[in-house]
Amino acid sequence: MDETILLAVIAYCLAGIVISVLFLLFGIARADHAAKGAGIAFRLTILPGLIFLWPIILGRWLSGRQINQDIHAGDNS
Repeated sequence: MDETILLAVIAYCLAGIVISVLFLLFGIARADHAAKGAGIAFRLTILPGLIFLWPIILGRWLSGRQINQDIHAGDNS
C-alpha cells in the first residue's frame, strides 16, 4: 500500500515535470501573451506551481484558451 502511494506520487511528479518543461518551452507564449519573452528567472519561479498543477495547465493548453483571457468577454448580462 505504501509503495503504491509512493509510486503514484512519483508518477504524478514525473508527468508534471515533463508537461511543465514542454509548456515552458512551447506553450507559455501562446497560452499567456503577457509571458511572451519572459526570462529564465520567471520560468524557474513558476515551475513548481506548473509541476503541481499540471492537469489544469495541460487542459488549458490543449483547449487553446488563453490563461489571461477575460472570462466575461461574451457575457451580456
